[in-house]
Amino acid sequence: MHQPRSFIDKVFLIIKGLAMGTANKVPGVSGGIVAFVAGFYEEFIYSLQKINLKAFKLLFNGRFKSFYRYVNGQFLSLLIFGMLVSYFSVSKLLDYFLEHNELYVWATFFGMIIGSIYFIAKDFKHWNKKTLTYGIIGLFIGISISFLSPAKENDNLLFIFLCGMISVSGMTLPGLSGSFILILLGNYVLLLVDSVNALYDTFAEVIQGDFGFTSDQERLDTLKVLVVFTLGSATGLVTLSHILGYVLKHFKHITTAVIIGFITGSLGVVWPWKRTIFVMDNLGNHLLDSNGDEIIKNYERFLPNLNHGDTWWAFIYIVLGIGILIALEWYGKNRTKA
Repeated sequence: MHQPRSFIDKVFLIIKGLAMGTANKVPGVSGGIVAFVAGFYEEFIYSLQKINLKAFKLLFNGRFKSFYRYVNGQFLSLLIFGMLVSYFSVSKLLDYFLEHNELYVWATFFGMIIGSIYFIAKDFKHWNKKTLTYGIIGLFIGISISFLSPAKENDNLLFIFLCGMISVSGMTLPGLSGSFILILLGNYVLLLVDSVNALYDTFAEVIQGDFGFTSDQERLDTLKVLVVFTLGSATGLVTLSHILGYVLKHFKHITTAVIIGFITGSLGVVWPWKRTIFVMDNLGNHLLDSNGDEIIKNYERFLPNLNHGDTWWAFIYIVLGIGILIALEWYGKNRTKA
């Protein structure tokens, strides 16, 4: 049985959902890191594991209260509510700052990941030849992923479903960025920008009594893509949680070592000082995808110039990112003691 949550705990759970949803949308950042450092990762995985055959039997038999209690419904509903709100509020704000203050945004997330590595590693007292080997493997995989080149956009519905299953890994695997995986698969803009904006616009129009979108085939196609992506994400979330639940139970130390290595390797993805490399034609023009957006090939990373004022501000934002993780970790520990 789960202990009753106070009003403050419920508010903080929604805020955590906001943080997870925002982190999941940023390439290179994992929502799972938020869960891991804030101290609710295992409860998150455990609750998702409860969405199983027994849960569906309770649901189909009309035992809604039993279903809600069995799946830790209050925890999941508040967390998911926060994630959904983030896609229509915080994430749009984040898009604005990425466009106008990209260096500082990446610096903040870089600091948050450094803080994550420290707080996960400082309590891990099980380093030996085996865990060190797996940690190095995780590090190598994390670095390798950060240097892969993205594929072209693909709106095939079966592929979209697969994208949903893979991208949701960022929620369940700390250090693995679902958004960055979508960039590599070529569908980041389609699934986390165009489809979310289409849903937002549709809601706004319906509230105003405008149902013109029903005759807009492009909008309907985009919404269909979003539905399939959501189904894939839900399937992946439940499936991965069962796999991870087993792995955490039987190979906890090895799994933690891999996570530490992987998160460390992912620092290359969010390195603040980088330039976007676009796909160009023979004439030097930027190639566009079907939505008219420039196609990203990869990023060119460079060392910061200490003579620039922006560099020192970026360092301050890195410290801010570490501070955010200190606050999350402090809250997670104090809630556990309470």
